[in-house]
Amino acid sequence: MSFLQRRAAPLLRPTTASLRCKRPISLSVALKEHAPIDVHPEVQEALAHRRPVVALETTIVTHGMPYPTNRETALSVESNVRKAGAIPATIGLIEGRVKIGLEPLELERLADVSKNPSVVKLSRRDLGTAIALKKDGGTTCSTTLIFAALAGIKVFSTGGLGGVHRGAESTMDISADLHELTRCPVGLVSAGVKSILDIGRTLEYLETLGVPVVSYGPTDDFPAFYTRRSGFKSPWRIDDPESAARILNTHRQLGMSNGALFAVPIPEEYESVGEELQRAVEQAIKESEANGVSRRGKEATPWLLKRVSELTAGKSLNSNIALIENTATIGGQIAVAYSQLARETSASHPHVVHPESTPAASKPERTNVPPAKLVIVGSAAVDVTARADPVPGGARSNNNLYTTSPGVVSLTSGGVGRNVAEAAYRILSSFSKDLAHSAVLVSPIGEDAFGQLLVSESERIGMRTDGLIRVPDARTAVCNMVLDSAGELTGGVADMDVIRTLDAAKVIEVLDKQKPSLLALDANMSPETMKSLLTYATKRNISTFFEPTSVPKSTTIFPAIAASLSSASLSHAPVTFATPNVLELAHMYQEACASPLELTAHKYWWQVIDDMTLGSEFRMELEQLARRQAFEDEAVTGNLSFLVENGIAQMTINLLPFFQHLIIKCGERGLIAAFRISGEQAQSSAWANQSSNVYARQVVAHNRTGSHIVVFKHFPPIRVAAEKIVNVTGAGDSLVGSMLATLSQAPNAFESPEALKQLVAQAQLAAVYTLQSEHAVSPRLSNLGTNGRLH
Repeated sequence: MSFLQRRAAPLLRPTTASLRCKRPISLSVALKEHAPIDVHPEVQEALAHRRPVVALETTIVTHGMPYPTNRETALSVESNVRKAGAIPATIGLIEGRVKIGLEPLELERLADVSKNPSVVKLSRRDLGTAIALKKDGGTTCSTTLIFAALAGIKVFSTGGLGGVHRGAESTMDISADLHELTRCPVGLVSAGVKSILDIGRTLEYLETLGVPVVSYGPTDDFPAFYTRRSGFKSPWRIDDPESAARILNTHRQLGMSNGALFAVPIPEEYESVGEELQRAVEQAIKESEANGVSRRGKEATPWLLKRVSELTAGKSLNSNIALIENTATIGGQIAVAYSQLARETSASHPHVVHPESTPAASKPERTNVPPAKLVIVGSAAVDVTARADPVPGGARSNNNLYTTSPGVVSLTSGGVGRNVAEAAYRILSSFSKDLAHSAVLVSPIGEDAFGQLLVSESERIGMRTDGLIRVPDARTAVCNMVLDSAGELTGGVADMDVIRTLDAAKVIEVLDKQKPSLLALDANMSPETMKSLLTYATKRNISTFFEPTSVPKSTTIFPAIAASLSSASLSHAPVTFATPNVLELAHMYQEACASPLELTAHKYWWQVIDDMTLGSEFRMELEQLARRQAFEDEAVTGNLSFLVENGIAQMTINLLPFFQHLIIKCGERGLIAAFRISGEQAQSSAWANQSSNVYARQVVAHNRTGSHIVVFKHFPPIRVAAEKIVNVTGAGDSLVGSMLATLSQAPNAFESPEALKQLVAQAQLAAVYTLQSEHAVSPRLSNLGTNGRLH
C-alpha cells in the first residue's frame, strides 16, 4: 500500500457498492420519470441509428477560458468532431434543464459569463440543487460522463482529467472524475492529467478503482496535459482508433460498468514550450499554497490555470486549445471506429432493425387537447425496407429471385399525410408547447399489428392519434421495398387500398369536432371523398391545401373543383393552396384543358383571367426573370429559362383561377410562389405597394382598378453538398409540413413579402434537414423554432 493509501485508507478505498457491476439507468427511464433532460434532435437521430457521437464538456466554456476564446474553442472542437465523421454532443445546463447537445445561442449564453455571471460549475454533488434552482451551468468531466452514459454515448473528449491533488494525503482533495469512471461505461479521451495534480498518485488511485489507463500514441509515456511525458508509464498502449473501439466494445460485451481512460499526448509542435509551462505550474502551485487557494476545493483548478496563463503570457492558453482540439479529433475517430464495429457485430447475426428507441415524448393528455387549427387528411403507412448486404469483393448484390440474401430489414412510419403531419407537429412544438397539438392527422388504419405500430410510433413522438380511424377487417397501408446493396430499388409491393376506402362521413365527424381553419388533403384518397371534403370546407370558409403526391394522382381533386365552380366567387378560388412539382403542374394543366372536365372552358375561369388583365408587359417581365441565375451562388450555373421555354409560367397562370396560391417545387432550382390577391385584400395587402423587380426575383402585376394583384416570385434553393444527402424521399413532405405549420398560425402570410420570405426559408430548411436524415422526417425539425419565429 502506498503512502497516500496508508494515510487515507478509509476515505480512498472504493466501496463494494462503487465497484459493483451494474448498468446505469437508461435515458428512456429517466424521461419517464420526467427528468429535465433535452436531447438535441441531431444527437437523438444519430444515437437512434448507431451513428458515432462524441460527448463534450462545458466547464472549459464557463470556467476554463476567457470570452470569446471559450466560445470559439468550443465551436472549433465541435468542428473537429464533425470532420472526423462523428456528431458532437456538447452537454450543459440551461435554466435547470440538461441539454445533451447545445444550440449556438445556448453555447453563447454559457460562454458570455459577463452577461451571465451566475453560471455554475457542476459536479455530481451540484446537479440536484442546480437543476431545482433552474441554474445555468457548465458540466465538469464527471457530470459529462454521467450524461454521456445516460444517453448511451460511448466516447467523451476533454482536455485534462481531474485527479488526486498535491497534498491530498492531508486535504483529501480528490476529483470526482475518478470515481465517475467506475460508474460510467464511456471511453474518456484526454491529454492525460493536469500537471497541477499529483500524477503518480492519480495513476495509483485509478489502478485501485479498476479503471484501465491506455496511452494513445507511439510510446507508453503518460502525458501531463501541457507536455507529452509526465515521467510515469501507462500499463497499456495503443496507436489507432480501432484498438480503442475494441476495448470499449469488449467492456460492453462483458457488461462492465466502468469506463476507460485514453491518454493522448499534446501535438509535438507544442512540446517545446512544455518545460516553460511546467515551471509556471510549479510557481502557481506555490502561490496557491501561500494564499490559501489550494484549500478551496473546486475553485483551485480554474485559479491555477488562469495564473499559469498569466505567468506564460498566454502560451498555456494556446497549448490548452491545441490539446483540446486534438483530443476532439481522436475522440471522433474512436467514435467512428466504435460505430462501425457495433454495426459489424450486429450484421453478423440475423436481425431486424426496429423503429428507433430514442426518448419518447410525453403523450398528450386527451382531455386537455384543444381543437386543432390544422387537420391533415391523407395516407399513413408502414414502410418495410429490405436492403441486401454487400457481396464479398465489392460487387453489388443482385437480389436473385427464389432465394434470400443477408441484409437489414427496417420498419418505419410513412405515408405522405403522416409525414406531412409529423413535420408540422415537430415545427409547431419547437415554437411553443401550446402549439404542439394544434395539428391532427386523419387517416384510416386497420385493426392489425401495423396499425398499432403507427399508433404507438405517433404517440412515442408526441403526435395526436385521435384522428386515426380504425377500419374493421381492413389492412393498414404497407409499402414493402427491396433494395440492393447500393440502395437502389429492385422491387417491392405496395398495399395501399385502405386509404381509397376512407369514408368522408368519418372525416367530417372529426372536422365538426375540431373546427379547423386550415384543411390539408393529400391526393391518395378517392375523388368522391375529395369532393365531399372540399364542398364541406367551401361552405364553412375553411382554407384548403392540396398536396398532389404524384403525377398520376395530381388531378384527383379536379372533379371536386368542377363541382365547386358554380359556388365559387371571383375572389375565392376552389382551393386555397397547392404544392405541385413541375411535372405534376404540367399534368394538372393538361387535364384542366382536356375533356370531359374542360375546366379552362368554364365561364368562371374566363372571368378570373380577364380580371387579372395580364398583357405584354407581364410577359416581358417574365422573360427578364427567366434570364436570371437560379442560384444565389454565381459559381453554380443554371438559369430560370425553363419558366418560359417549358411553359411553367404560362401553365401556372392558367391554373391560378382554381388554386389561389401555387407553390411550385422546381427541384434543384428552388421554388416558385405564384398567387393572386383580389377585392379588398388587394388594396390592403403589402403587395399593393410592390412592383416587378427582376433583382428581387419577382414579377408583380396590378390590374387597372387595383382590385387584382398577381405575384410570381422565385426563391433560390439552399444548396446541399451531394455527400450530405442521405435520403430524398421525405424532403417534399417536410417542406409542405413546414408551410402548413406556418399557415395554420399565420393564414395571411402570403400577403406580406417579408412573411412569405420567412415561410419559404423555414420550409426550405426543413426540407434540407430531412435530406440529411435517415428518417422520412428529420427529428431536427423539432429544433427549428430556435432558428426564427413562427410568423
